[in-house]
Amino acid sequence: MSTVTIELPYPPSVNHYYRHVGPRVLISRVGRLYRERVAARIYEAGINKFRSAVFLSIQAYPPDYRRRDADNLLKSCLDALTFGGLYEDDSLVKKLLVEMLEPMPPDGMLVVKVSDDD
Repeated sequence: MSTVTIELPYPPSVNHYYRHVGPRVLISRVGRLYRERVAARIYEAGINKFRSAVFLSIQAYPPDYRRRDADNLLKSCLDALTFGGLYEDDSLVKKLLVEMLEPMPPDGMLVVKVSDDD
């Protein structure tokens, strides 16, 4: 069994992660910056890419007390983890636990634990 834990920046909401340009949907500048920051953290931690089914546990510490939906942070987070090379594809995520915890001003953060066995 292999397990790693990594701290990540709090992700932009789906509303800020994507941009509509005519009929196309693109990742926004904010979204691209977030993906690059996540990729850098994964690289700095020296994490080897997971290549089989994984279990993800995400502890979310929002930046403030505004109401947020747990599912709204998932798309940008999972896409950034794929982009950063944590696992081959987010279809490998077979089990997912998300906890919304107390805010951690000013920027918030995520603590992501990934395991190839739960």
